[in-house]
Amino acid sequence: MLKQAKQERLIWLDIMLTLLTLELMAYFYYGLRALVLGGVCITVSAAAEFISLRLMHKRFTADDLTCTSDALIIALMLPTVIDYKIAAIGCVFAVVAAKNIFGGRLNMIFSPAAAAYVFLLTSWKNQTLQFTAPHVHTGIFEKATGLVTSASHSFNLTGEMSVSDFEILMGNFSGPAGAVSILLLAVAALILILRGDISGGAFIGTISGTVLLSYLVPMSGGMVDSIKFPLVTNMVLFAAVYIVSDKRIAPRRHYYAFFYGLFIAMTSYIIVLTTAKENAIVIVALLFTPIALAFKNLEKRIDDLEIQALSVAAQKSEITAEEETEAAPEPEEISKPDDSLDEEAFDLPEFSINEINELIEAEHLADTDEEQNAEEVTGDEE
Repeated sequence: MLKQAKQERLIWLDIMLTLLTLELMAYFYYGLRALVLGGVCITVSAAAEFISLRLMHKRFTADDLTCTSDALIIALMLPTVIDYKIAAIGCVFAVVAAKNIFGGRLNMIFSPAAAAYVFLLTSWKNQTLQFTAPHVHTGIFEKATGLVTSASHSFNLTGEMSVSDFEILMGNFSGPAGAVSILLLAVAALILILRGDISGGAFIGTISGTVLLSYLVPMSGGMVDSIKFPLVTNMVLFAAVYIVSDKRIAPRRHYYAFFYGLFIAMTSYIIVLTTAKENAIVIVALLFTPIALAFKNLEKRIDDLEIQALSVAAQKSEITAEEETEAAPEPEEISKPDDSLDEEAFDLPEFSINEINELIEAEHLADTDEEQNAEEVTGDEE
């Protein structure tokens, strides 16, 4: 449990670093108001997290500060000139309605940032989809003037973008401050995938689905433009990194996560193609939450079956080992050497010696008899 908590904190830290990089780019294009908007979202989210947990009789811990990453995601999806009150309402909705009511950070069902954005889009559509042009700085408390529609809106209607490839990479076109920095988003996606902070399967599935339908049903005249523009507009790349690939929501296995991202990308592309709906991928990602839950339930069942199979295999191996132990023949006792053999072996020399002695005695008696006979013969001759 402690190891998992440390891993979640490292993931949150990595994501926060990439989001802060996007915030710095937003400051470069839109001025200090972009940073203030991010600060307002972070402060309101942290306060809403603390108050809601206390009202639910739960303890606020350092791990609950992960709400700040969702707050920055919300800030980067909104125009930098949006009313602070609207952004604050969205952050409160994300923390309370989209997360804590359903169990908090340990039981995430919806992406809080996606839920907040859809809520703001349906409640304050004009304020959510009106932007200032890049390099137009608005004061912290000034009311923005000269608002324009996003480049995504123009592309959805005409199929064209009047910006160069370099401007696209650097984010020099109108749109949400965090979603237009294409180069930074690509680098962030690579870093987060390599560090295992986001679902690589969901990200690849999202990009693959967009590219596939862009090739099969192009929205632009040229093949390159028909693939390039759908990836850099409608917050596709931003949502692929921070919403669809969120490991709290996406399926754990890369195979299921890939199809989860693929379905979201293809559905959102069809909606953009048929209705010209801006940022449809965020809406679809929220609506596809039941699919993510279904994949997670399937993964849980597969894990349970694998655990059962391993336990059955372990039991079988134990039974087989016991049977082999019982069937093995008992080791034969080593018989002691027969002492009688040793006694016979020691008797043989003694018996031979006795026979030799008897033979010597017999020869000695025979020689004695011959000498006596010879003496008797000599006596007779005399």
